Amino acid sequence: MSRLAVVCGGSRGIGGAVALLLAERGCRVVVLSRDQDSARAAMEALPGGDHLSLSCDVSEEQEVQRSFETIQKTCGSVSYLVNAAGINRDSLLLRTPPHLMVSMLHTNLLGSMLTCRAALRSMLRPPGGAIVNIGSVVGLKGNAGQSVYSASKSGLQGFTRSLAKEVASRNVRVNLLLPGFIRTNMTEGLEDSERLIPLRRFGTGQEVAQAVLFLLESQYVTGAELLVDGGLHLSM
Repeated sequence: MSRLAVVCGGSRGIGGAVALLLAERGCRVVVLSRDQDSARAAMEALPGGDHLSLSCDVSEEQEVQRSFETIQKTCGSVSYLVNAAGINRDSLLLRTPPHLMVSMLHTNLLGSMLTCRAALRSMLRPPGGAIVNIGSVVGLKGNAGQSVYSASKSGLQGFTRSLAKEVASRNVRVNLLLPGFIRTNMTEGLEDSERLIPLRRFGTGQEVAQAVLFLLESQYVTGAELLVDGGLHLSM
């Protein structure tokens, strides 16, 4: 029986690359995205069949609950959860209005908490599963003009470590992946930043997806943080 993988933010970017790789590896994939059309298009492009797409704003508790109830009824128990949904609005703190602070914190941090809670209800009966939260090297090192984004991503570090301790006895593993500059829509216009990266290039969604797959499949790894940044953390 193929594993059921839920990819939040799976319609494009890192999430889209993760969804594609998991489908290629034989998983049945559920693509969650705020935009139903984008989610459906991404799902239809996946190899294999019997995948599912759902419109879901991960920052809204009722939408998350409804989506995972649909997943349980339609597809069964969740084996893998990847939290790749995220937003970024670069700005100095003094220029960041409160509503943007709330939006980033709700999507990047609260959203992962809500989806993890919903997925765990499925993973704990019977026990077993794996979760990968997508953080950022900025959450580890900080960056001027990204204080709120950094706070939302660094919050994932404490959340992931604590949740890993909570559910390890039930054979559920929870890990954190920390990308650097990855070539997606969110990094358009940042090509000059390549000089900061020791490997002198941006990463690809496929390279991040390979690291996600490693964390999902590694049976003796939990509470870990994996940097996929071309060495960027060495120069920050």
